[in-house]
Amino acid sequence: MAKILSHPAAAAALLAALAVSLPTTASAAPAPAAATSCYGGAVTVNYGDAAEFGPYTTTSRCADINLRMVSGDAEFVWACVKFTRVGACNYWTQVGRSWKTIATDVKDGSKFTVPLGVDLEGSSARVQIAF
Repeated sequence: MAKILSHPAAAAALLAALAVSLPTTASAAPAPAAATSCYGGAVTVNYGDAAEFGPYTTTSRCADINLRMVSGDAEFVWACVKFTRVGACNYWTQVGRSWKTIATDVKDGSKFTVPLGVDLEGSSARVQIAF
């Protein structure tokens, strides 16, 4: 017949000994991936490869659609957001090398493209779009 340990310290010592002596068969669950920030999930594109980029679909990562230039010889770009359901640009925004919001309070799951224009014909621009 099994003996029941009634002393808490003895029970704790026995459990500790069993934990050390028994081989582990299950591996620890992987740590959850860190959530990607709004800007951390940005897409990088080159003006000149195309004049309109996308289509993209908004996520819960960002409440707005943001854009910035990261390189190129253009001083700035003109950008707008063209939502698929509307089919036309919302408004044109001049964007330089700092993040700028080009559409605000955008509903998750909205499909859109981003037409771009440069300050001078022939200028180059590499931009990031965060959504």
